[in-house]
Amino acid sequence: MSDPPRRRWLDRVDGTPSLLASGARLVGDIETPGALVIGGEVRGDGHVRGDLSISAGAHWEGEVRARNAVIAGQISGRIWVSNKLEIAATAVIRGRVTARQIAMARGATIDGDITVTSSQPVVEFDEKRTVADAGSGQP
Repeated sequence: MSDPPRRRWLDRVDGTPSLLASGARLVGDIETPGALVIGGEVRGDGHVRGDLSISAGAHWEGEVRARNAVIAGQISGRIWVSNKLEIAATAVIRGRVTARQIAMARGATIDGDITVTSSQPVVEFDEKRTVADAGSGQP
């Protein structure tokens, strides 16, 4: 018997993710050994050793590194993703983007350089999730 595919972001996350709720604000650098879900505002650099989710309406100002990421909010600064980066239609990224694989919804805004570290092209797609679901890991 095979395991069903893990389509939802939270189904793929190992352990319990750290959460910065909507309306919350963090000033300073952040480092987490696992997943991080941002619904509020971060000003500082980050090293997320797991998966990162930045919800629609959330904002990160600074440089961030993560294993995988789903961005539906805003980033002002550089983002490095060692594996897969998904950019939702609501996303606005102002800075350099580097990832092994990038999937970007039509309507997303990137004001900066994009570097794909594998030989795969950037995949464009039409967003099928609602604004409430974007960045929350829902299919």
